[in-house]
Amino acid sequence: MSSSPARRERPRRLLDLVGRRERADDAAQAATLRVTRLRDGEVLESQTVGADASDDAADAAIAFADAEPDGLVVLGYDMPTPEQIAHLGSRWDLHPLLVEDLLKAGQRPKLERYGDVLFVVARLASYDDPTEDVQVTEFHLLVRGNVVVIVCQARSGETVGDVHRIARDPAVLRLGPEAVVHSFLDVAVDGYAHVVADLEVDREEIERQVFDGDEAVAERIYRLSREIIDLQHAAVPLVAVVEALRAGFDEHKIHLELRAYLQDVADHLTRVTIAVAELRDALAQILNVNATLVNQRQNENMKKISGWAAILFAPTLVGAIYGMNFDDMPELHWKLGYPMALGLMLTLGVGLWVLFRRNRWM
Repeated sequence: MSSSPARRERPRRLLDLVGRRERADDAAQAATLRVTRLRDGEVLESQTVGADASDDAADAAIAFADAEPDGLVVLGYDMPTPEQIAHLGSRWDLHPLLVEDLLKAGQRPKLERYGDVLFVVARLASYDDPTEDVQVTEFHLLVRGNVVVIVCQARSGETVGDVHRIARDPAVLRLGPEAVVHSFLDVAVDGYAHVVADLEVDREEIERQVFDGDEAVAERIYRLSREIIDLQHAAVPLVAVVEALRAGFDEHKIHLELRAYLQDVADHLTRVTIAVAELRDALAQILNVNATLVNQRQNENMKKISGWAAILFAPTLVGAIYGMNFDDMPELHWKLGYPMALGLMLTLGVGLWVLFRRNRWM
């Protein structure tokens, strides 16, 4: 399940749109708007239009929401163009800072209120197991009246999709536009939980690699740690977003049943953030254990190398002494001198080998 280093050179997930004067033709064609109209929690109509027809479709949907107190409209912008965001900002007379945030990707999850407009930044995460890549997609959510706008800033596996993907239960959708936001957060947190489960499987595999002595495991640990950091950057700031929503229950008169749903999301998010932190600590410990095992294996190898060097040094020393060819050396002219020297070399070598073997150096 390991991946090549070339995978790490993947494009940035979150594209910064600020300052771009032109967009490629394929990107413009990819920009779509999904308009979903609901009444009393039931979907009345859902259609997808291209960038050229998105302004008229958005205006008609907003007009429908204004005329239908019991209606609900979800506008899902997938890879929107700056012109689409500018039209939405003009239609709703949005604050310039809010329009700038809608154009600017790469933001951390947050919640802000601009008058009667609720602005939420959240990230969905998925896990590509073959490449061991946590894919994070940034979404911006706007709520005003009974209209919810969902903006997908950059696609990496997740799209805006149908409103049924966010909330399939009409009973939930009847609770108002905030239900869409809370359901979206629920989808995000569930995605984090699935990613954590997949990362846990990889962690167990890494542990086996460490104790099997796989030399490539250190690189895999490092790469997986970076993916966990990406997940942590998506999940941990979302805690503050959920807390901010809960803090505004009374002020914005959120339905009591919806509060219970958000409490459930908060509980799941707490478990996810704890699991992510524990997973990151576990990988750090595994990396330390791997470094210790590598040092131990290196020490064992050094013992063997040193032992064989000593065994080879002993006969070499005897041969070097008797190879000096002095006339007055002992046993130099003795008939058994040569066999004695060979026997001494062999005895020293075998003796050292037995000694090192007993001490578990060999």
